[in-house]
Amino acid sequence: MKKSKRNTSTPILERNLHPRAAGLDVSACEIVAAIPPEFAGETVRSFPTFTKGLHELRDWLLANGITTVAMESTGSFWIPCHGILEKAGIEVFLVNARHVKGVPGKKTDVIDAQWLQQLHAAGLLRKSFRPADDIVALRSLLRHRANLVADASRQIQLMQKALTEMNLHLHHVLSDLDGLSGTAIINAILQGERDPVVLASLCHVRCRTPKAQIIEALRGDYRSEHIFILRQCHQTHGQLLKQIAELDLEIQTLLQAVSSPLPPAPKDFKPCKSLSSHKTHEGDLIFKEALRFYGVDLSTVDGISAAALCTFMGELGTGAQILQAFPTPERFCSWLGLCPDNRISGGKILKASTRKVANKVAAVLRLCSQALGRSRSKLGDFCRKMKSRLGKAEGITATAHKLARILYAMIKTKLPFDESLAFKTTPQKQARRFKHLFAQAKHLGFNLVRVQDIPTC
Repeated sequence: MKKSKRNTSTPILERNLHPRAAGLDVSACEIVAAIPPEFAGETVRSFPTFTKGLHELRDWLLANGITTVAMESTGSFWIPCHGILEKAGIEVFLVNARHVKGVPGKKTDVIDAQWLQQLHAAGLLRKSFRPADDIVALRSLLRHRANLVADASRQIQLMQKALTEMNLHLHHVLSDLDGLSGTAIINAILQGERDPVVLASLCHVRCRTPKAQIIEALRGDYRSEHIFILRQCHQTHGQLLKQIAELDLEIQTLLQAVSSPLPPAPKDFKPCKSLSSHKTHEGDLIFKEALRFYGVDLSTVDGISAAALCTFMGELGTGAQILQAFPTPERFCSWLGLCPDNRISGGKILKASTRKVANKVAAVLRLCSQALGRSRSKLGDFCRKMKSRLGKAEGITATAHKLARILYAMIKTKLPFDESLAFKTTPQKQARRFKHLFAQAKHLGFNLVRVQDIPTC
C-alpha cells in the first residue's frame, strides 16, 4: 500500500500548550476559522461577517469546545468578532500580523487560518495589548475628539486662504483667527461691513497690534466668491466647536465612570502645571482624574502636560491595568517602540535602531521630550546631551524612553518625582564610566590607579 505524502505547507508543531485553540483569518466579507486537525468532522469553515455569521461562528466554536482563538489585527474588521467572542467567554489573542507572515507554501485564507491555529496551539503567539472595555470606550471618544480638532484647524486654514485671496492680511496682525478679535472681525465682514476703521475698532482692548496697522491689513478686494467660502468655513468651524464641547461632556462622564481602586483627588488638590484662564477648569479635571487613575501626580515631571495625561488615560487605562499588562518597564518601553530593536547574527550587530511603531503614547512622549529642549531641569540637560550625542531625532527618542521609565516607576511605586532618584548613578553606569576612563587614559599613554588600590606606607 502506497503511503500518502505529508502536506508540508502546514507543518504540525509537536508542542501543544493550547489544545482547544482555533485560528481565524479575518477579512472584510468573510472569516475563515480553523480548529485542531485531530477534531472529528469539519475542521475549517467560512462564515460571513454579518452579525448572523458571527453568531454562527461563536456557536460552532463553543460546540467544538474551543476556549481560545487567535486572529490578526487586520484594519477594523476584527473588532465586532472580538467583542462577540469575548462575551461568549472565549479568550481572544489579537496578534501582530508581522509575527505570522512567514507561512510556508501557498498563501490562502484557509492556510492562514490553519497556520494561526497551529502557532497559537504551540504557544508561539503573543497577545497584543488591548485596554479594558471602559477604557476602549474612552479611547474611541478621545480619538474622535482629535479628529474633530484637526477638522476645525483645517477650517481655520481655509478661512485664512480666503482672506489671503481677498488681500486681507488679518492673520498677519492677529495671533489667532479664532480669538476674540478675529471672530468679531470675521462676523462683521460676513454681515456686510467693509469699512476698515469700523472693523479695526472691533479688536479686543488687549490686542497689542497698532490700530493703524490693523486698518491697513483690512483694506482688500472683497470678492463675493471668497466671502461665500469664508461664510461656509466659518459656519463649519462653529459647528465643529459645538460638537467638541458636547464631546467633552461625554468624555467627562466616561472618565468619572471608570472604576479605580485609588481614592479620588482631594478637594484642595492643586496641580503644579499652570494653565490659561479659559482652560483652567478642563485642565484641573484632567489632573484630578489622572491622580485618581495613577495614585501619583504625573504632572510633576517636567514636560508632561494635561494633553499628555489625557492620552495616557485614554490609551493605557488605570495604573493597575498598566502594571498588569506590562509587568516590567522593559516590556512597557518595548511596546512603545522606544527601546533599541537589536538584531544580532553571528556575533555581529546587524541593526540596533528602534522599531517603527504607530503608537500614540510614544508620539506624545516624543512631543513632551521635544518640549524639554529649553528646560533648565535635569531632564532638559539629559535631552540636550542625548541630541548632541545621537542626533536630534534619536536624542528625542532617547528622552522619550527616559520619560516612559520615569512614569512607569512613579505608577508602580506611587512615589512623587525626584530628579535625584531618576538620575542617580547606578553601579552599572559607574562601571561603564570607569571602563571608558581607563581606556581613554591608556590611549593617551597614561596608567590610572584607583586611590583605594594604592598601598599605604
